[in-house]
Formats: sequence, C-alpha cells, structure tokens
Amino acid sequence: MDHISLQGKIMMKKILKVEGMTCQHCVDTVTEKVTMITGVTNVMVNLEEKKVSIEFEESKTQLEKISHQIIEAGFEVEVS
Repeated sequence: MDHISLQGKIMMKKILKVEGMTCQHCVDTVTEKVTMITGVTNVMVNLEEKKVSIEFEESKTQLEKISHQIIEAGFEVEVS
C-alpha cells in the first residue's frame, strides 16, 4: 500500500482488481458505491484492465469496507 501525507492526513492509495465489470454502467456503479464512502477522496476505474484505483483517508475508512461495497454491488474483488 502506498501512504501519502496530505495536510497532516495519512492517505492510502490502493489498486483493486474487480471482476465482473463489462460496461460503462458497471464503471458508474463501482464509482458511485466507492465515492459515497466517507474518507474516500478519489476513485478511478479502468474497465479494460478491470482495476479500480482508490485513494482514502486511513483514519476514516478501511480497505475492507471499500471492498465490501464493491462486492455488495455484485462484483468480485481481488486486492493486488
């Protein structure tokens, strides 16, 4: 995991492999579900590579919660 310090906050940057995304609607769904989590500051979804790059405040949320939201939306998650 990459740690980024931003204005005294410890930020994490993580890339997840997400299986089951097949179209722009899937991208929009994953983006929406992850963005609504408190502490997430940036989400970038790459449909072709089936990867989701996430930046979040470690003190406000954990990777497990983010993964759970994606799984609840109907996708499979693998932490890389």
